[in-house]
Amino acid sequence: MFYREFMEYHSDRFKDASLLVYKNDRLIAVFPANIKNNTLYSHQGLTYGGFVVEQSLNATDVEPMINAFLDYLKTTNVQEFHLKGLPGFYHSDISKAIETYINTKATELYRTDKVLAIDYYQPIEIHKTKRKHFRRHQETGFKIEETQDFTMFWENILVPRLNEKHGVKPVHSLKEIMLLKKRFPQQIKQYNILLNKTILAGITIFDKGRIVKSQYGATTETGEQMRALEYLFITLINKYKAEGKSFFSMGTVRDEEHPKGYNEGLLRQKQELGCKEFHQHFYKLKISG
Repeated sequence: MFYREFMEYHSDRFKDASLLVYKNDRLIAVFPANIKNNTLYSHQGLTYGGFVVEQSLNATDVEPMINAFLDYLKTTNVQEFHLKGLPGFYHSDISKAIETYINTKATELYRTDKVLAIDYYQPIEIHKTKRKHFRRHQETGFKIEETQDFTMFWENILVPRLNEKHGVKPVHSLKEIMLLKKRFPQQIKQYNILLNKTILAGITIFDKGRIVKSQYGATTETGEQMRALEYLFITLINKYKAEGKSFFSMGTVRDEEHPKGYNEGLLRQKQELGCKEFHQHFYKLKISG
């Protein structure tokens, strides 16, 4: 997600202000960022952010690196700095140390999102009703296929269903997701589930190495009645477990229209598919010159 080839697909929407951090003329970290109204953000076009660091960096480098970073911001017109942290299951020891130190400097921890993921290091606890329907539908004749063309899923299911249910569009247009697929053919994958050659549901996967994320998942009304999306999710959960992945992320359940700030029904659905709750923290820091 931090590759320029990925970030540049929506460069027209953000004023890039990404920064490089050096130690004795050696690049040790990059910070993907954009700037708006004198506020520097962990890039707003990305799901998560923070410092991407060299592997040799250790905990003793964290404090001087962050201090140098903040000192640099004081020499600019930046008045506020927003850090978008990593969901818990992405953390390494060094990223935890960075976020812990940032927290001591933060003016405000202004948001915490629930992010749901299956932890393959733990037994997968899929709800018994979902397991029962999965076994029953193994005789239905569902066909699951990986496809290089996102058109059928985007135009026939994803776009109309998001508009119908939530009045929104997917973050990526069809043109954008096809461009990203061309740039990252092994990392971005589309799985559809069909019955009698008719598409019922689909899931778009971002494969990030040890972690995979279901970026999009949607189903038709008929597919919903037949639990096709659920069947596809369980199939992919089993597939990536067999491949030795560490986590299967199903993303956030944040929804500002709900009183609690998250969608309780969506949270329950993801938990019933075996997900555990992790947290992603967002910080604000005032910058004084």
